[in-house]
Amino acid sequence: MTSSNNQNHRLIRRKEVQTKTGLGASSIYAMMKQGDFPKPITLSERRVAWIESEIDQWITERIANDKPHLAMSEV
Repeated sequence: MTSSNNQNHRLIRRKEVQTKTGLGASSIYAMMKQGDFPKPITLSERRVAWIESEIDQWITERIANDKPHLAMSEV
């Protein structure tokens, strides 16, 4: 299966999400509940993971909202 976009579909676990975002577990789950953070996908009955490209996009949007001059320099 080939994708026409270059998104990173790598799955990452919560600890890596925390490392990438600087958020703690309780903050991640609270923000998900409010609809302000990407939701994970279910891997099995007791395992979830996030799509790395969605986390990267969330980080990019946070930077753009807080420091637009930095977001413009990435283009």
